[in-house]
Amino acid sequence: MERIILSENKRYLMYESRKPFFWLGDTAWLLFQKLSPDEAEKYIKDRQSKGFNVIQAVLIHQETNTNVYGEPALYDGSITKTFVNGKPDLKNTNSYWNHVDKVIDMAEKAGLYMGLLPVWGSMVENRHLNKDNVVEYGTWLAEHFKNRKNIIWILGGDIKGDKHYDIWNTLGNTIKSIDPDSLMTFHPFGRTNSSDWFHNAPWLDFNMFQSGHRRYNQKMKAEEEDDIRLQIGQDNWRYVVNYYQKTPVKPTLDGEPSYESIPQGLHDTTQPYWDANDVRRYAYWSVFAGSCGHTYGHNAVMQMHRPGDGEGSYGVREYWYDALDAEGARQMRHLKELMLSVPYFERIPDQSVIDGDAGEKYERLLATRGLSYIFVYTFTGRSIRLKMGKITGDKVCARWFDPKTGKIQKAGEYDNKGVLEFTPPENKDSWPDYVLIITDSEKDYFA
Repeated sequence: MERIILSENKRYLMYESRKPFFWLGDTAWLLFQKLSPDEAEKYIKDRQSKGFNVIQAVLIHQETNTNVYGEPALYDGSITKTFVNGKPDLKNTNSYWNHVDKVIDMAEKAGLYMGLLPVWGSMVENRHLNKDNVVEYGTWLAEHFKNRKNIIWILGGDIKGDKHYDIWNTLGNTIKSIDPDSLMTFHPFGRTNSSDWFHNAPWLDFNMFQSGHRRYNQKMKAEEEDDIRLQIGQDNWRYVVNYYQKTPVKPTLDGEPSYESIPQGLHDTTQPYWDANDVRRYAYWSVFAGSCGHTYGHNAVMQMHRPGDGEGSYGVREYWYDALDAEGARQMRHLKELMLSVPYFERIPDQSVIDGDAGEKYERLLATRGLSYIFVYTFTGRSIRLKMGKITGDKVCARWFDPKTGKIQKAGEYDNKGVLEFTPPENKDSWPDYVLIITDSEKDYFA
């Protein structure tokens, strides 16, 4: 299995063999705590079959965590007792950390990468991980996992980086000093970006933002109302645009957009639930704005909701195994396959190809292109006016790509000059979002 490294232009990710790696993540925060080995294998095989290549999971979510065998992550709920005064149990076959290793082995066998969070942010907020034990814990993790090639470290866990900055910085530096070949990022609080605090940190290889779960008209918390960065609403593409010119150049992606089948705003279960149309919009918007991939999440799967869990969290309505085949989960692979169907590393975001107003909110058009192709995403099925002559070729071929099915239909051949207007096919049976594909007619990417 190849490690994942940064692309030469530092905008994207790639395999060691220099093949492009498009991050298509799934959210499984409680994978290690709530699934048996057989269940974990079922989950991993399903995600592999749907084209996902990264699984985001938390090693220690709470100090009281146990696995399905009742084996604890920590002695007496203490990181200090476990990693400073002692060592985790690796002798018992069913021990917590042996179970973690088994699940990671399964992922490796399936060709999947594990985005591992050492702890959830609340573990630092509540002082369970602190200045007296962070070096020892980071050292043990790095030593234990450093020879694995399918590990990507994700610090944080729904927390702002300026809260206990020194702890996060120490953890990042400690792991990186021992495991320099595994990529590392930071999963931040909603409406924030790892770049806000750690962009220049030597341990941060790529940025991650959390666009969060609120819709446009849902109010901010009182302490957030004066922070213009937090008033983006659903426009997750703005996080990419706002940080694209930052130096040094680092890749970025949305590590937590709105989850499928979760209430809009997260906490009020009387609100409408986000659906597959919404998760597609977040994915195409952020990727076309310049991100190196995207993470999908489903309410039931991210918390691995099981029979016996009671009502669960965030108004969950399904069990994890029933939600595996959710509409949005089935559709994410089409984005990855589209992006990998053309020369990948030359791709840039380029709104200048759009003639006239690119639109606001749901009407927003997002455009990305290479030397010989252009992609433009419309969520609402609006017409698209393009300034031609931006790519190679005397003639260009136009096609429509359906993000719901991955199917492509031709829309004609045109002279590569002037301004042309394209109107998506009428679609009465499903949501009308489409990607307009324009290619140099001499290229056969979609022939």
